[in-house]
Amino acid sequence: MARSERIAGLVAAAVAVAGVPLVVAGTPPVVAGTPFPARTVPVVASVVRDGQSTPLLGNEREAPPAGLPVAPPPPAEVPVGAPPISPDLSGATTADVVVTAPEPRYVAPTRRDQIGRVWAPVFINDQGPFRLVLDTGASSSAITPPVAQALGLQADPAKVIRMLGVTGAANVATVRAQSLRFGDVEMESVRLPIVADAFGGAEGVLGNHGLRDKRITIDFRRDRITIIRSKNQRAPDGMITIPVKITETGLLVIPARVGDLPVKAIVDTGGQMTIGNNALRMELERRARAKNPTPDQVIGATLDVQDATRLNTPPISLGGATIRNAAITFGEMYIFDHWKLRDEPALLLGMDVIGLLDVLIIDYRRRELQLRLRGAPEGRSPLTG
Repeated sequence: MARSERIAGLVAAAVAVAGVPLVVAGTPPVVAGTPFPARTVPVVASVVRDGQSTPLLGNEREAPPAGLPVAPPPPAEVPVGAPPISPDLSGATTADVVVTAPEPRYVAPTRRDQIGRVWAPVFINDQGPFRLVLDTGASSSAITPPVAQALGLQADPAKVIRMLGVTGAANVATVRAQSLRFGDVEMESVRLPIVADAFGGAEGVLGNHGLRDKRITIDFRRDRITIIRSKNQRAPDGMITIPVKITETGLLVIPARVGDLPVKAIVDTGGQMTIGNNALRMELERRARAKNPTPDQVIGATLDVQDATRLNTPPISLGGATIRNAAITFGEMYIFDHWKLRDEPALLLGMDVIGLLDVLIIDYRRRELQLRLRGAPEGRSPLTG
């Protein structure tokens, strides 16, 4: 059976080698333009109300899984801080490119030819904006080497940290930025780890540090992201609300179900695919609810490779939203042990699922997710409400 490589977002913690606790996370190495085998994405999202289910996306043959072929060029070919550049489609055929609409600047939904992403335009030392992946699983922000070079920031050999990723750990260099700013997020004297690359060719990672009193609105349809101070707003009309538990390191944990099995789901906007632990897999197999195993691999941000298995599973339920014909990648992931989530069913909810939404609001102050799926009735605008 053929094997495919899947790249996991970094959802991690790190400790400074000098012994100073520091929580850090980033995203996986993805080089835009790298060929990936085409695959079938067996996902159908539905809004379930009054017993009625509205399907939103069916089993469709798709091109590469992470922003290909419509991802922006790698950082070496794009001026740091410049907006994304639409791909050159002059030599493409209909078999090569399915979606030919202009490339979204920052927010892209999950479609049949790409996994969605959330980028934020961030100013560092009053320069930019730089496109950083919004990573709700990352406790700190990070940048790539070209960004550090463009900012004239030199790594401090005495400030190496140990970065913990989904599949392993590694020592990484850091730099200190005078400021980091986007929307109502303003931080000063920020130490930033250097990550080799970021999800989809972005220029770094915007972690959850500094978001504890914020309200993030991600509008996949309109290609917009805003971060403002939460005013404790209720969800706009027509949206589903899900309570959130926020851990000490800022992880967003929500109640979910895979079929009729309760699970802990960690919202990971920095990860491409949804990953389950072996406790979840064993319970599904005991109930004969996991099918069609496919050998797989997960490559974490630390470049450690973990063998895994991708399985078709029962629907994933998130409040009133249902993801049908779901597929989850399972393995002995390093990060589940670190979070002490080895023995109970748990999963990382990646952008393959999150990107199916029309709008996602993360309100840290209310400890709540507010979401609307594609095709659901639209009330007042969440960007103005």
